[in-house]
This record gives sequence, C-alpha cells and structure tokens, in this order.
Amino acid sequence: MSNFYHATPQWDINAARNLYNVHRWGAKYFDINEEGQVVATPLQDAGSAVVISDVIEEAKGRGLKFPLLIRFQDILRHRVESINRAFRNSIAEFNYQGKYRGVFPIKVNQLREVVEEILDAGKPYDFGLEVGSKPELYAGLALQNQTGSLIICNGYKDGEFVRMALLGTKLGKKVIMVVEKLEELRQIIAVSKQLGVEPLVGIRARLMSKGAGKWAESGGENAKFGLSTAEILAATEMLKAENLAHCLKLVHFHIGSQVPDILTVKKAVQEAARFYAKLCKMGFSVEYLDVGGGLGVDYDGSRSAFDSSTNYSLQEYTNDIIYYVADVCNAEKVPHPDIISESGRAIVAHHSVLIVEVFGAIHKTRPDINFTYGENEHPIVRELLDIRKNLAKLNKLEAYHDALERREDAQHMFTLGLMDLPDKAKIENLYWEISAAVVESFKGQAYVPEEIRKLEDSLGDQYLCNFSVFQSLLDHWALGQLFPIMPVSRLTERPSREATLVDITCDSDGQINKFIDLRDVRDTLPLHHLISNGDGKPEPYYLGFFLMGAYQDIMGDLHNLFGRVNEVHVFLDPDEPTGYYVEEIIEGSTIIQCLTSVQYDEYELKRRMKQQMDEAIKSDRMKPSEAMRLLDDYERGLKAYTYLSF
Repeated sequence: MSNFYHATPQWDINAARNLYNVHRWGAKYFDINEEGQVVATPLQDAGSAVVISDVIEEAKGRGLKFPLLIRFQDILRHRVESINRAFRNSIAEFNYQGKYRGVFPIKVNQLREVVEEILDAGKPYDFGLEVGSKPELYAGLALQNQTGSLIICNGYKDGEFVRMALLGTKLGKKVIMVVEKLEELRQIIAVSKQLGVEPLVGIRARLMSKGAGKWAESGGENAKFGLSTAEILAATEMLKAENLAHCLKLVHFHIGSQVPDILTVKKAVQEAARFYAKLCKMGFSVEYLDVGGGLGVDYDGSRSAFDSSTNYSLQEYTNDIIYYVADVCNAEKVPHPDIISESGRAIVAHHSVLIVEVFGAIHKTRPDINFTYGENEHPIVRELLDIRKNLAKLNKLEAYHDALERREDAQHMFTLGLMDLPDKAKIENLYWEISAAVVESFKGQAYVPEEIRKLEDSLGDQYLCNFSVFQSLLDHWALGQLFPIMPVSRLTERPSREATLVDITCDSDGQINKFIDLRDVRDTLPLHHLISNGDGKPEPYYLGFFLMGAYQDIMGDLHNLFGRVNEVHVFLDPDEPTGYYVEEIIEGSTIIQCLTSVQYDEYELKRRMKQQMDEAIKSDRMKPSEAMRLLDDYERGLKAYTYLSF
C-alpha cells in the first residue's frame, strides 16, 4: 500500500532524502545536493561528487538518446577494495591463519569493461573469477592473466569444458573445477589423464542449511547442484583410487543470491566448515573453503530481513564467516583454510544507474478537459454534482460510497444502451473528482480505512516512460525484486503526484507498480507534475533507476526487439573542471542489429521494401520521388536506436 504522508509546511532536501530513502539505500554512493539534484559519490566520503543531471546533458550533447545507462566505474573499484578490507579486518580481529581470496561471478555482469575493471582493481588482492558456463570460461581464461590467479568453475560441465579448464591449469592459473555430480568427477579424471594434467578439484556440499529470500530454493538439500554426504564420500574414494587424493583442494557451498538474514549465513558457514574439517581429518589437503555468493544489497534501505534488504553490514558478514570457520577449525584441530567468496551483486549493483525519460502521463481526471453543467443534466449527474458541492459537510466515507454506487448505476445503464457518451463522461469525471477530494481529506490522519488506501492507489497517474521493463528490469517483472527509483532533479520541489510507471512495450504487464518504502511496499511513487513547454509537449523529466548493476544489465532479452540501451562510463578525475570525465560511450542496439539477431537479413528487407514501392509507383499510389524518399527513410531507420526519440 502507498503511504499517506503528512503534508508538512516545509519542504527541503532532507525531506526529499527521507521520502525516497536515498540516504539509506544510497550507501553513501548517492545523495541529493542543495540544488535538488541527485549526485553520485563513487568513493563515498573520499572523493568528489558527480551531478547525474550533468552527465545526462553531456550525453545529450554527444547525440545519445534515452534510455541511458550510466556506469560509475570507480564504484566497482571501491566495492572490491571494501570487501577485501572487511575480510582483512575480520582476519586480524579473530587471529585467523588463512587468507581471503575473492572471485567475481561473471554471470552477475558479463560486460567486458565491468569484468576488466574488477580484475584491475583486484590485482593487489589476487582477486579472481567464477565461471558457470563454457562462454564464461573462455572469457575468463583470456581476461584473468595473472599467474596463480583463481578461476572457480561451477555448474555442469562437459568434456570440452573440462579440457579448456585444464588448459588454464597448464597456463599457470589455478582453475578449480567444482564437482556438481559424481559423473562429472569421472569425466574430469578421464580428460586429465588424456591431457596429462592433474586437475584441481573442488566439491560442492549440498547443505541441510537453506537460504532465505527470493532465491532460497536454490540452496538446501533439494538444490539442483552439489553432492550429498554419501556422494562426497564416494567422490573421495574415487580420487584415492586414481591416486588423485591430493588434487582435492576446495569445499564449496552456496545458499542462494541476495540472502537477507545473517542467521542464514551463520548456520551455513558452520555446517560447511564441518565438511571441510572432517575431510582434513580424513587426510585430504584441502586448501580453500568457498562460501559462495549471497552477500546481499540493501535495495530499500530498511536494513531488515525483507527480501529486498539485508539485516547485516558488510563487516558483520565477514566477521561471522571468519569467526565461525575459525571456531570449527580450532575445535577440530585442523588448519584454517583460505576463504573464497563469490560476491557479485555486492560488487556491481551500485555502479550502474538507468536514466529513463518520462514523455507523458495518463490521469484519471484531466484539468485540460472542462465540462459545463446545465439545468437539464442526467439525474445521476445531478446527484454527483450535489455530493461534490456538499462534500465538506458530509461524512467522507459515506459520500464516497454514494459516488461509487452512482458510477456503477451509470455503467449498468450504459451497458444496456440507456446512457449516452457525454453523460457517461461527466459521471466518470465527477466520480474521480469526488474520490480525489475524499482521499485528500484523510491525509495526515492517524487511521485511514483500507478502501481509502486502495482508492488513493487507483487515483494515481500513469507516467509513460521510454524503456522496456523486460529488457532493463527483468528481476522486477519476473521476481518482484524492488529497486530504488526517483527523479534525478527538481528535488527542491515537493512532489505533487502519485504515479505508477508504464513502459513502451506492447504488453500490459510492462509496468512498475511496486516501490521501495521503509514500512511497506508502496503501490505508487511520488513524482512531480510534468511541465509543458510552448508546443504542449512536456519538458524533459528524468527518473533514475538505481542499483541496476547486478543481473539487470545483462539479462534482458530482445522483447519487442528493443535491445541494449546506450551507455556512458564515468570516471572521477580531479583535474577535470567537472571532477569527472566520460571515458567511453557504448551505443545501444540499432533496429537492424536486433532484427539480424532473429534471422532477418538487411539486404532482403531492403529488397522487399523496394519491390513493394515499385508496385506502388506502377499503380499510381506513389510518385517515384516520394517512393525513393520513403525508401531512404526506411534504410536510414534500420540503423537507428530501437527506443523512442523525443
């Protein structure tokens, strides 16, 4: 439900921060300046701020259209450094004898520039990669060029996958293949014999401990990956029989992505540490304990165990891992393993902001449409006029019920053919006017009836946005994942509208009607009214979709053939007048690129269009000059951006 917030007499920047929770989910990477503009601070308190509106204007000056993805590459470096710093702090605090070796799961964001930036930032920490498919392995082998660097291979594998992983071992990399099923281990052993390369083997333990949140089912005893206790024993016997017991180097577990509750992490770490300790006591020289992913991001800023939040900090997360592993190892009297984590979301989520242009709005009542009422109005119209006139003296809830009844009566009459369009239009308009006044009368009250809350939601506008939910916000559509969304400017003004967001796809579920809130999930988002310029078109109004860097960047399909959006990569630079520079522009998909991906041939499309235009000329439907001009437009349009242009 949307929240009824009291209309305080003062509106300032702090009020804007509180309304959109930016000071909470922003994690010191985002804030609002005194001019009411959203700013990015990629190094938190240690660096300068970048005004997002300035980046937008620079992108427009370079001819880029919207939607636009802004990547703050310095945030990637800061996140890598922060995670390594937190683990090192925990290692020092608990006198842990092992090291920390982080790996980035490429699946979270496979974009080359992102992976390269993370690897470069991770060089001082021997930061590695996690791959879960053959294409990711091929990319990882080429990009991760440090001798001794870790590449963790998860997921199911075939012979080609194993062969390529062993090639990486020959090149001096530590490529560890995590066994997901017993059959994989047999294959790993067979291929390693063929190539004469000893494999580095890991075992994923299928824990009893189960995750929490939207991805809870990906862990636990019914998970699709990993070995049961009996299968782990069988795997160890297989390795011993092949004289490869010394190749077992890693124990792995995974409890799911975006784990909201730290208790889940604690239980899983303790259980997995026991597996490691028992294998050590059986004589296996295991070096690594891989705690998998799951380090969450506080998308709504509530710092709770809600699915879109986390009830723990980064330091608490690392403290609990190091403490419980050390505790189990000390009790079992086995060496402390090097700890590997596969944090992806926590590294990349903050660095990416999607900028979406609002190009219109759908209102329940339109101030630009005026009705005049005379003496001979329809009886239902007269009744609604009477309710509107006397609303101040009436019981507001009762008045609303009366208006609702009259509208239903009118709808029944219209269906039976007993009411004309002008009367129906007046009745609908009066109903929404009365409803809006009733909702307004309840604002600021301690108790608001549930039906009035629902009524406020139905009164909300629909803001038309130039983007595709299916391309850029897939987790929201498929899983109900919440993301912070807010205007990037005009925040010195109090928002006067409540709205849902709809995209330009032809699907009715291409919309956003759930938004973050500290107390509950909002059904509408407070936004500013759109300002019209001289020709009646709205002035540019931009919304920022924040924390978009994990999965959303890369998972979108070709729904409606929209393709990828334009991108700019921003780096801080104190020597620049603005404090930053745009290092790279990656143009989004063109129409022909998207068409080609689904087997349309550019030449054939042009040929068919020309054929049709020739026929139109022959039949005198077109003049030759007009046909050639339209054909040029068609050919030029094939190379244009897929999204709308205003």
